[in-house]
Amino acid sequence: MAAILEKLSSGIILVSDGAMGTELQRRGMVPGSCPEEMNATHPEIVQSIHKDYYDAGSDLVETNSFGGTRICLAIHQFENRVRELNKKAAENAKAVCPKGKFVAGSIGPTSQILEPYGDLTLQAAYDAFAEQAEALAEGGVDLLVVETMMSIEEAETAVRAAKEKTNLPVAATMTFESGLKTMWGVDVETAVQRLTGAGADILGSNCGRGFDEMIEVVKAMKALTSIPILAQANAGLPELIDGKNVYKETPEVISPKVERLLSCGVNIIGGCCGTNPAHIREIKKIVDRSAK
Repeated sequence: MAAILEKLSSGIILVSDGAMGTELQRRGMVPGSCPEEMNATHPEIVQSIHKDYYDAGSDLVETNSFGGTRICLAIHQFENRVRELNKKAAENAKAVCPKGKFVAGSIGPTSQILEPYGDLTLQAAYDAFAEQAEALAEGGVDLLVVETMMSIEEAETAVRAAKEKTNLPVAATMTFESGLKTMWGVDVETAVQRLTGAGADILGSNCGRGFDEMIEVVKAMKALTSIPILAQANAGLPELIDGKNVYKETPEVISPKVERLLSCGVNIIGGCCGTNPAHIREIKKIVDRSAK
């Protein structure tokens, strides 16, 4: 059994990291540029973000590879750099990973619509996810995280590709909106059943409307499965202030919500959009307190 699954099976609650995109922007990434290219052009910035999360208490961080499929990279004319940029993403995180902690390879959606509603074939999606998963595995990640999925068909395809092309454990998270359904109408029960069937070792949810909604998602999932649950909520919904997106849920605001998530039985907890190392530090404090 993979080391991370062994830890989870022993009842240990793991802390993941927070947002990557907002941290890259805060440290100089030009809006509209390719985040994954930063792995090659500014590895020191990417590594500094990972290190800040580890220092804040993260047991695992996710690679800067959310848009790392050839389908997404083609937007920036980088479709022929899949192996390079994903492998480098993994190596950047591994370079600052403390002993006993983990690196998760981030695999996000293609941003395309699958057939029959769109032009992307299941085979093309599978091939793109497989290529990315193999590159992340080559770079040394400890697990793969298929995340921020709205379409169950796309999520299943990504999980299957990751499981079949690597020997790594795979987590899969969907993004649920109000009513506990994704934008594509996928409910929690369908997500649990089909992602389990695809081979996911860890299930969960990320992004969304904030920690309050995440509590309801975790409750629903825990009632349906004994598979470990991963939760990474946004710091609320952003508000546009002086031309910038501002997330209002500070570490102090999320503190009681984190306690409720832990009481619901979450196994891995971190943050998504708008969260930063300060949020992770608060989460780690609460997790440690709950373990005493």
